[in-house]
Amino acid sequence: MKIDILTLFPHMFDGFLNESIIKRAIDDNKVFINVYDIREYSKDKHKKVDDYGYGGGQGMVLMPQPIFDAVDDLKTAESKVILLTPQGKTYNQSIAYDLTLEKHLIIICGHYEGFDERIRTLADIELSIGDYVLTGGELASMVITDSVVRLLDGVINKDSHIYDSFHDNLLDYPVYTKPANFRGMEVPDVLLSGHHEKINEWRMQEQINRTKERRPDLLEKR
Repeated sequence: MKIDILTLFPHMFDGFLNESIIKRAIDDNKVFINVYDIREYSKDKHKKVDDYGYGGGQGMVLMPQPIFDAVDDLKTAESKVILLTPQGKTYNQSIAYDLTLEKHLIIICGHYEGFDERIRTLADIELSIGDYVLTGGELASMVITDSVVRLLDGVINKDSHIYDSFHDNLLDYPVYTKPANFRGMEVPDVLLSGHHEKINEWRMQEQINRTKERRPDLLEKR
C-alpha cells in the first residue's frame, strides 16, 4: 500500500514515521508513506496557501489551488482521496478494514479555520476521528494511518487484531501477565489452567460482558 499525506506541517510526522510498528512496516516494504508540504504546490511567490474567507468571519481558509494541484500530481486510477474534517463520517475499525483493501490513499490534512468548500469535490470520503476539533488534520491522519497499517498483511500477527477491541463489535477481553498475584489481585484461575477451549470460552464471555457494561451500543450492531 502507498499512503500520501498532504499537510502544512510535514515535520510533525518525523517521529511518527520513525518509531515502532510504522517504521518496521516501512522498512519491510509493507507500506510506502510520503508526506508532502502543501506549500510546495502554491503558485504564490511567497508560498501562500490561505486567505480570508468571503463574507467575513474568523480565521484563515485554505485556498483550493495548492490542494487541487497536489492531488492532480499524486492521484492515479487506484487512488482513494480522504479529506479530514470534523464534518466527516466518524472513523471506526470497520472503515479501517475497508481502507486496507485500497492500493493508494491520499490524505488531505486541513488547518486554520477550514478549507475552501470546493476542495470537498476532490474527496472520495470525508472522515472525522471524533466529535471534537483539532488545530489541524495532522494528528487525525496519523491515527488513520496507524490503524490501517497495523492491519496490513505481515505487519503484525493476524491473531493480534482479530481479537482487538471493535472487531465484530466487541471490546477486547482482559489480559494478564506475571505475577499471578499482585497486591492481592489474582489472575483468573481459568487462564492458568492450560485448557484452551475453556480459556477461549472465558475470553468470549468477558468480551460480551465488558461490551455490555461499557459500550452497549456496540452490541446493538451485532
